[in-house]
Formats: sequence, C-alpha cells, structure tokens
Amino acid sequence: MKQDVEDYCRSCLRCIQRKTLPTRNAPMGHIESQGPMDLVCIDFLSLEPDKGGISNILVITDHFTRYAQAFPTKDQRAITVAKVLFEKFFVHYGLPHRIHSDQGRDFESKLVHELLLLLGVQKSRTTPYHPQGDPQPERFNRTLLDMLGTLTSEQKTHWSHHVATLVHAYNSTKHDATGYSPYFLMFGREARLPVDMAFGVTADDTPVKSHQSYVERLKRNLQQAFEKAQVASGNRNQQNKARYDQKVKFHDLQPGDRVLLRNLGIPGKHKLADRWGSQPYIICSQLPNIPVYQIRPEGKNHPIKTWHRNHLLPIGPTVREPRSVDDKPPKNT
Repeated sequence: MKQDVEDYCRSCLRCIQRKTLPTRNAPMGHIESQGPMDLVCIDFLSLEPDKGGISNILVITDHFTRYAQAFPTKDQRAITVAKVLFEKFFVHYGLPHRIHSDQGRDFESKLVHELLLLLGVQKSRTTPYHPQGDPQPERFNRTLLDMLGTLTSEQKTHWSHHVATLVHAYNSTKHDATGYSPYFLMFGREARLPVDMAFGVTADDTPVKSHQSYVERLKRNLQQAFEKAQVASGNRNQQNKARYDQKVKFHDLQPGDRVLLRNLGIPGKHKLADRWGSQPYIICSQLPNIPVYQIRPEGKNHPIKTWHRNHLLPIGPTVREPRSVDDKPPKNT
C-alpha cells in the first residue's frame, strides 16, 4: 500500500510541473572554429537610451580570435542588422564562413537570411532560451557594460560616442583564453597605440626589405600564434568543462521518451507559476554530437520543435494528467 501511494504521488503531473527543480542534465559542449572569420557570432545589447536616442548595440565577435566590434543602433530591426553587417563589417573584414546568433526575430528574418544566402554565408542559431549556445557575445556584453559603467556621469549621457574607443582598447589587450590580443590574431601585428607613440616604441622594429619578406614573416608569425592560441583556448575550455560537468546529472533520452518543456518566457511576476509546461512531448531524435533534441507534442499534429536537453524533463508513461475541474465523476448506477 505504501509503495502504491508513493507511486501515485510521483505520477501526479501537477506536482511534477510545480515542484521539480531544473537541473543541469547535459555536459558542457564548445563551439569550434578553425581560424579568423570561420565563425562570427552576433547579438544585441540593450541599455538605457543616451541623449541621441540610441539604446542598442549590435555586437559582432570573431569566435577564433575573440576580435569584437560593436555598433550602436536606434533599433533592432532586420533592416538595421542587414545594413550594419554589410556596410560596417563585411566591407572591412570580408565575409565569414558562418554566422551564429540566437533566435531573435531580427536575426531570423527573411531579409537577413536572403542577404546571407546571396553572399554565400551559412547561418546557424541557438536553441530557444539557451544563451550558452552563443557565449562569446554574451561574455563580451558583460565586459563592454563594465567598461561603459566606468564612464563619468556626464559621459554616460552620450555613451554611444565612447563605444568605439572602448572596444579598440579591448581588442588591443591580451585575452586570457588565447594568450594574444584579438587585434594581433586578426591582423598579425599589434595595434600602434598613443602610448607607443609617446615613448617611441613599436611592437616589431624589424625592418621590411620587401613586400614578399613581409608576407612571409606575417604568415610565419600568424601560424605560430594560431597554434599557441588553439592550445591555450583548448586548455581553458577543458578546465571550464570539468568544473561545469561536476554538477551535471546526466539522463540520456531516447526516441519515444515523454518529456515536459521548461516553462520559460513568462511575462511579469511568476513566483507561483509552474516550472514546467503541462503538454507532454515525445522525443523524435537527437542532433548529431550535441545535447539538442527534436520533439513533437504528444497526440497532436504540430510542427517539430528543437530544444536543449537542460530544458527537458523526462516523465514516465504512468504520469497522470490532471482532470479538468469541469469533469464530473461518473454516477453510481
């Protein structure tokens, strides 16, 4: 009898929706890139408007070099994204092999997709409510916010005027993950800064005899830097993964398993809201080499969704859906 009561309570969908806490169920994975402009990540950073009415920054980071650019904008419309990408980034740095973003409507618009298709640039995106799938812009956003936060009260009223110089300072500083400055990995030389001019020093005083010798030296220096940066970045990624995976409670999912979706994106206050949705879903398949699953609603002919493992809660076949308050118990005959 005791076991039957416990099983009955554990199969209560209402209790599962509210009381089950989300946990880390998938080990950490890392996006990989093979060189500069192989993978470029984009994201929007929103903050309080300045005197010019600018309240957004389109952040663009090169995954391999960590080189970043940030462009203040008045809105997040698709036409703004397309215009900034083409006129302020592509024409200066060339076309990337792939662009990665979240699922924002501005990045997933038909206009942006057609622009990238026309230019031959691949497009990928994160799963819903999983910013860890696009980590570099998120991390750079925090750095940029910290730098903007150090401005004086007067400077903060027109913060958009200071973004370019702050980003250049970031690009000229050695990155802990690679051991090199993003500027050096992108261009093969260190940026010449005002302090260098003041002291009359340069990063490399070796004379250049010809264009050919300069190209050969540049290729040699970049090759050495790329190899060292990959090793340093790989070591940092392994350390982060080991620390993250210590708290992972892995539970493998197979096609046909029943799951609930985490209740995310709830507007307003939601302290009393359920942690998980009420609609059960069925696992269709797992994407190759990543903890991301394609799912469909149980008993409904709806489109397939793609969600990260950390936002899925496995439930057994015996979980009972709550009876509607309008349902009347059968009469005794």
